[in-house]
Amino acid sequence: MISDPQQDPNAFWEEFYRTKRTTSTGRATAALHRIAAGLTPGLALDLGASHGDDVIWLAQQGWLARGCDISETAVARARARAAELGLEQQAQFERCDLSVALPEGEFDLITALYLQSPVALSRAAILSQAFGRLRPGGHLLVLSHAAPPPWSPEATPSTIFPTVGEELAAMDAPAAELEVIAAEIVTRLARGPDGREEMLEDNLVLVRRRTA
Repeated sequence: MISDPQQDPNAFWEEFYRTKRTTSTGRATAALHRIAAGLTPGLALDLGASHGDDVIWLAQQGWLARGCDISETAVARARARAAELGLEQQAQFERCDLSVALPEGEFDLITALYLQSPVALSRAAILSQAFGRLRPGGHLLVLSHAAPPPWSPEATPSTIFPTVGEELAAMDAPAAELEVIAAEIVTRLARGPDGREEMLEDNLVLVRRRTA
């Protein structure tokens, strides 16, 4: 998805959710399934929550989960789905521009799952702030596209897609506080616009904030 980097992010994502991504998948991210299964439920925050699938899944596993997204349309849909499932208290959503500020609080788990944008996004600053919002012993999970899909040959990996090392560096975490649990490229099967299945590459970075 290539766009004008100077375009207003609020307008871009509102249009995106109103006209392109209009429905939820109803499924949480597979990597979150694997990783959260080994964690004790607590307070979670999902950055760029979209339709809320990951937040709702965490709530169903016993977490008190919050999700934020720049699109009011996406937030409204996520709230409606949480209400349908009787999870209004466990899965809460709010509109926020992460380039301005993260939601207040400290968290046991913060997720940034495919938090990438073809328009302006202060991504490194967001990841740095996210690490700072972890409670001691808390985890930050970052999952990002590592390369363009085969059906988007016009994408430019060097300017759009971060490396694992860049993801870690963006967190700007003090070495004494940072425990790297995983920092690797993982693959997943995805279906392209023509129905053909291809293996895609993702960066997976999981860190823990050390206790004193």
